[in-house]
Amino acid sequence: MSSSTESEKALCIHSLNLFLALGTGKAFYRARYICAGCLPTIPRLTVHHITSIDYSVVENLLTRFLRDVLGKSGGRGYVVGVSGGLDSATALALATKSVGRDRVLALIMPDSRVTPGEDTEDAIALAEALGVKYHIIEISGAVDAIKRSIPIYEDDEKDRLPLGNLRARIRMCLLYYYANKLGYLVLGTSDRSEYLIGYFTKYGDGASDVAPLTLLYKTQVRAFAKHLGVPSKIADKPSAPRLWRDHVAEEELGLSYTDIDLVLAAYVDLGLRVSDIPLATGVDISVVEKVVKMVSSSEHKRRGPAVLGAELLDTVRSMVARNVGIVG
Repeated sequence: MSSSTESEKALCIHSLNLFLALGTGKAFYRARYICAGCLPTIPRLTVHHITSIDYSVVENLLTRFLRDVLGKSGGRGYVVGVSGGLDSATALALATKSVGRDRVLALIMPDSRVTPGEDTEDAIALAEALGVKYHIIEISGAVDAIKRSIPIYEDDEKDRLPLGNLRARIRMCLLYYYANKLGYLVLGTSDRSEYLIGYFTKYGDGASDVAPLTLLYKTQVRAFAKHLGVPSKIADKPSAPRLWRDHVAEEELGLSYTDIDLVLAAYVDLGLRVSDIPLATGVDISVVEKVVKMVSSSEHKRRGPAVLGAELLDTVRSMVARNVGIVG
């Protein structure tokens, strides 16, 4: 289209504003085809575009969401695993603002052999600052008891990954114990970046009843944390799952969250082709391809168990029907 009408320009401006305000870039990307004279063929995307959203709007959306979920479920409150890191601190602050401190319980579950004491202290300090009740449960004994019962366990180094995931699953078991006992819902702490690339433990930190932070990329969560009043000491911390000693997310991934978020926003939200993303974001094609591969290869982690299709199910149904004399 060589020229653009005023109405087409207005549509593009509206779509761009929507992208900047809510981070829903599909409308922005679609609009460039309608109005070729308004926007570049491949939009330029920076981390500023991703993080410069109205966090008051986000807060209102999420607080209403959490109140609604709790009300419909009949739950009495939320239980949150708090590590002293960015995501769990943001989730705790959000839950407290949403339903009140009396309906939120924080569980702090260190394994003192791998969890830095500073992280535990930060988690305690945040819970106390928010006026939230908290329990501290040292999980090293549970980890050791399970290790001793596993015939294929060798040592902590050779078993580092499954042992790290075991820690995440022990924590989730404890969260659901409390949820069952108290009639609470488990509030998940995963953000959208980690959810989309599969950087979480299946049935561990990835298991929850509600996951509000999957609305926001990691770089957005940092800004949102500060909006909610989370101390900068926590909000600015490097992401560190602490599933083993000195475990830091960006080191394990070999990627920065800035690059991850740029690629995800371009690929998932704007719908850009993989080959166009380096030009739009400045991120190297090798990084783009790695992130996109992580999204596709982790799809099973975002779904429930694989179940048989309708054709196979119909085969069994027809056999039962024939047994009772019904011919289909």
